[in-house]
Amino acid sequence: MQVCLSACLPQQAAAQCDASCDSLFEASDCGSSWWERSTLSGDWCGLRSCLEDKGYTWDIYNTNFYSGITTGGLEQTFRYRGRVDMLLSIDGKKVGLWDGLTFNLHGESVFGSSINQFSGTILPVSTAQILPDGNRSVTALTNVTFTQALSESVLVQAGKINTLDGFVQPFTGGANGIDGFQNLALCFNPVLVLAFPYSCFGAGMVVLDENQEAVFSAFVYDTNNTPTVSGFDTFFDNGVSTFVSGTLPTKFLNKPGHQMVYGLYSSGTYNNLDPNPYFDPSGGLVLANPDKTGSWLLAYAFDQALYVSPDDPTHSWGVFGNLGIADDNPNPFNWAANIGIGGSNPLGNRPQDTFGIGYFYTGVSEPLKQLAPILLPLRDEKGVEMFYNVGVTPWCHVTADLQVVEPSRERADTLLMFGLRAKIDF
Repeated sequence: MQVCLSACLPQQAAAQCDASCDSLFEASDCGSSWWERSTLSGDWCGLRSCLEDKGYTWDIYNTNFYSGITTGGLEQTFRYRGRVDMLLSIDGKKVGLWDGLTFNLHGESVFGSSINQFSGTILPVSTAQILPDGNRSVTALTNVTFTQALSESVLVQAGKINTLDGFVQPFTGGANGIDGFQNLALCFNPVLVLAFPYSCFGAGMVVLDENQEAVFSAFVYDTNNTPTVSGFDTFFDNGVSTFVSGTLPTKFLNKPGHQMVYGLYSSGTYNNLDPNPYFDPSGGLVLANPDKTGSWLLAYAFDQALYVSPDDPTHSWGVFGNLGIADDNPNPFNWAANIGIGGSNPLGNRPQDTFGIGYFYTGVSEPLKQLAPILLPLRDEKGVEMFYNVGVTPWCHVTADLQVVEPSRERADTLLMFGLRAKIDF
């Protein structure tokens, strides 16, 4: 039986797709090599291209983690955790609406047992294993937004926003821990965790330069994190978080880089033991500081390429760093910093491979340390992470990850964690 729907395909694509396409997983998918195609399922015998032509672009990937704490932490154990992410982008003009309009949706499902609960750290050693809603298995629609281009340089956005989808710093592999670093302290600055929800209602604007890079953004977010519910029943009932950022693209050493400053102020009421998607510090603590209204943070981030391939500018490696400060209460972290190096394989013989080595230090706030100095003494958290991501095929990447972390819980010894991560793009 032939699966090619020629009525949906451009004439040229339909001509390529013949009776040999009777499975999405054939070695040849309408002329493409199974090993060279960008996704495992290929072009769906032309259907995928047809949908893109009509305005619907799918990005589907499955990520699997097998992680183990070999020494230290709370328990020496290995655990499997998996997740599926489904992203859909809809071009408003192509579906019959108007030019410059885009709809974006992000659904995610996570299952298995997270390694984070055995680490003794206050921040997750694997960010992707706790999203979208902690260590439990769950399915959620975390992003439903519309973006409207007012001009070539100004965009406005509104809806239910997955804040990490657009929070990407070069050479780190992204903020969600799926392609690069896994420890939250190297994915993004931990001073954000209190008042920067993962999935919430929000609206704002972005200004782009002539290279279509964001140089300024300003957003207002609901303080309630609502990844697994609609959020309408708690809509802005605990104030708002205002986030502003400015980025200066640079050309030091005649290579691209960025200098970024961002800040956030929230009018919400918080407690520094309030659990959120990124961490739950309350394990074992029976005391609590009083609730406090208002929280702020200020941070600086940079990245600088040290090498850029003359044949492909997307293949580069360089250095990055972050430094953030925040209020001492209710924010559980009054300062945090990281620095590292990463990017494409520096040897150049495997262009699909990436690597990263980073160090982080997270300063736990004094009010949180003083809550239970005898029952559950806390200290600052610091560590090193290194990874190497092997591009087995364009659609399959396998990553070896090693972390050495001194947990914030003083009763937990310095841990050594080794993990394997396999990501398959469908």
